[in-house]
Amino acid sequence: MTRTAALLDRLVRHETVSSRSNLDLVEEVEALLRSLGARTARLPDAQAPKAGLYAEIGPPGPGGLLLSAHSDVVPVEGQDWSRAPFRLSREADRLYGRGTTDMKGFLAAMLAAAERAAGRDLTAPLKLVISYDEEVGCVGIARMLGRLASLVGSPDLAIVGEPTEMQVATGHKGKRAYRALIRGEAGHSALAPHFVNALYVAAEFVGRLKALGDDLARDGGRDEAYSVAHSTLHVGMLNGGRALNIVPDHAEIVFEIRYLTEDDPNVLEQRIRHAADGCAAAHGPGAAIEVAEINAYPGLEVTDAKAIEIVTAAALTGTCKVPFGTEAGFFSGLGIPTLVCGPGSMAAQGHTPDEFITDGHLAACAAVLDRIVSRMTGA
Repeated sequence: MTRTAALLDRLVRHETVSSRSNLDLVEEVEALLRSLGARTARLPDAQAPKAGLYAEIGPPGPGGLLLSAHSDVVPVEGQDWSRAPFRLSREADRLYGRGTTDMKGFLAAMLAAAERAAGRDLTAPLKLVISYDEEVGCVGIARMLGRLASLVGSPDLAIVGEPTEMQVATGHKGKRAYRALIRGEAGHSALAPHFVNALYVAAEFVGRLKALGDDLARDGGRDEAYSVAHSTLHVGMLNGGRALNIVPDHAEIVFEIRYLTEDDPNVLEQRIRHAADGCAAAHGPGAAIEVAEINAYPGLEVTDAKAIEIVTAAALTGTCKVPFGTEAGFFSGLGIPTLVCGPGSMAAQGHTPDEFITDGHLAACAAVLDRIVSRMTGA
């Protein structure tokens, strides 16, 4: 616990908000892992001063255990913190700081587990993945995947340590996010009926999206393991217009679908585009709606009974499904049995001011990782 807390202190000091570089953190972590004898590969981002990191301890080859964490955190601006967010501070059994729960607490526990594993005679590799830009839609892992697939090979099990209160999460919904650009006709507001008001078109399209969401709730797939048992369609932003006395010729809507396995996202997207075309046509030739995907990540649905048994036995708990997205679907897409299990509570502590993690959760995480490392690497 002392070592995990010391590592967490170092990690929290790196202000790796998604809008900033994570290279200092990656450099420090890579140096630590190399000092343990790990084989490492840095995966730089081609578009920003950021990088992911892959490391491997023990004998090379297939199989073994993969542990994964993201390095970025959400911003603190606009939040009422009572302490310095990028300095670890303690109060009783709580360790405060941005990212302690989401998810540098697991990253610290993962690195501490790697230190312990490096001193043992492993018969299978322990593999570590550290990503970036997870908080802005799992962007980093998607860019890393091309190189990462050949590096990780075929582990017997992967654990993504997002905060689940150390429950074993076997699923989450997939997500697709879209931007709709609506065109109308500009004109003087005194003659407004002569022009196509882009905001009116946008408002009608929002109504059609709401109706699609209602259809999903009523007639789509259901999974009662989720707090929201159906796929959802959510509109998050609507902007448009230039001035009160000008008929708006443009508007923008940003929206998303979060879908269950039973609901094909391609079919849902077709319905969205059909609604957009119908809405534009209803307003005449002066109206148009262009829908473009801006972000996506796959869902997770674990059916591998052996993988579930290994992690639930180590965690001494049952299974759940989480409402938030993770990078686990990307590893699952590589054919790796992947589960989500980590310390902290996303609902109670993730993204909040005065974010914290407890000693108890960190201790439980350390114990679970040691049990699984021992089982999966033959240590």
